[in-house]
Amino acid sequence: MRVLQIDAFTDRPFAGNPAAVCLLESPAEPDWMQDVAREMNLSETAFLHSRQHSYSLRWFTPAVEVELCGHATLASAHALWEEGLLDPKEPALFDTLSGRLAATRRGDGIEMDFPAEYAETCEAPPGLLDSLGGVSPVAVARNRFDILVEVADETTVRALRPDFQLLSSVAVRGVMVTARAGNELVASGVDFVSRFFAPAVGVDEDPVTGSAHCCLGPWWAGRLGTDDLLGRQVSDRGGTVGVRVRSDRVLLAGRAVTVLRGELFG
Repeated sequence: MRVLQIDAFTDRPFAGNPAAVCLLESPAEPDWMQDVAREMNLSETAFLHSRQHSYSLRWFTPAVEVELCGHATLASAHALWEEGLLDPKEPALFDTLSGRLAATRRGDGIEMDFPAEYAETCEAPPGLLDSLGGVSPVAVARNRFDILVEVADETTVRALRPDFQLLSSVAVRGVMVTARAGNELVASGVDFVSRFFAPAVGVDEDPVTGSAHCCLGPWWAGRLGTDDLLGRQVSDRGGTVGVRVRSDRVLLAGRAVTVLRGELFG
């Protein structure tokens, strides 16, 4: 079967967030998909197969299946259009553990329709702030997947060196740390920056996290007074995510580049 490796939320190879996309002819066993994801050893591996009017889509880290993933959905839509499995004028419709998701070609990029994941302010759980080097948060909040930690500035986000062993003991899928973008990025149109850590599900730091922006978008929309934003994830690879907040939905925009095609045996 065909497998592709695609860098998502970037317009050049070897940046953004790499995802493997496995193009299946029929449903596969979860244990087998988990084995493949472990073999791919990327933050996410996507598995999709055609249904009558849509595609079934599931996402696996090297350790677990997840309910929502942005960059591997972007990569999956890119793969369908690039491999000629779907007309570029047609939207890619995916049936997932988070319901029906859609992706549409927009010029050179792709826009995805995802659920908004609003976060409610909460107390920091034990060990969280210590695992982040004792940062002093502006706010801590939580949604059904992750914890959001807002800090004072972009410099603090970039300087984080988490204790991943301690962070993995916090009972949450992942932790997003975010701040208003500094002056240099603001001048280029970026509104906020973030990093995302998920050692509990086998990903110490995710390069660019689409699902986190389902939360970061509404969070910063409320603070900055605009529903149309641009986020920059400041990991080593880095990536840019356009975010448009529309009530209970979030439209995520980005580009993707195929870096590898192959055949999967086993």
